[in-house]
Amino acid sequence: MLEGPDREAWQRPELIMDALGIGDGSVVADLGAGGGWFTVRLAKRVGPNGVVYAEDIQPQMIEAIQRRVQREGLGNVSTVLGAADHPALPQGRLDAALMVDTFHEVEDTRSLLTNVRAALKPGGRLGIIEYRSDGGGPGPSPEERMPSAQVVRAAEAAGFRFVRQEQFLPYQYMLVFTR
Repeated sequence: MLEGPDREAWQRPELIMDALGIGDGSVVADLGAGGGWFTVRLAKRVGPNGVVYAEDIQPQMIEAIQRRVQREGLGNVSTVLGAADHPALPQGRLDAALMVDTFHEVEDTRSLLTNVRAALKPGGRLGIIEYRSDGGGPGPSPEERMPSAQVVRAAEAAGFRFVRQEQFLPYQYMLVFTR
């Protein structure tokens, strides 16, 4: 599922990056980066003048991302081994942070989001993408899916301001917040 051949079609990474205003020279974080599927796309988008922090809490995922970016010749990716409640990102440096299909796994959402907020520049954006509760498509079972209102409440409790919910993903929702 993480690397399915049709993921590009239904995940729509270009539209996600557009919605977060990610462009050439941006400094961004891929939180819960897994094997680096999104990391590679972010790195190509931000170009050689930008930086992508690929963060995960599993050392084996960090190793997989390091191999992948080396294979792809991407010199603008910095891997970060974070903790469940603290992504260990540099303070006040990020233009945007992205969490794709990982928020439902976070136990201490307030601590994590407070630390993500501190890593964002003033006006920095956070995008959270999760599978819709109504089921359908790939992804976790309906019991594991999180309603968008629950994510909004958690982000607001950590000091984020909800900006909008994007509607372009077929199986997921995308929530955009600002610092």
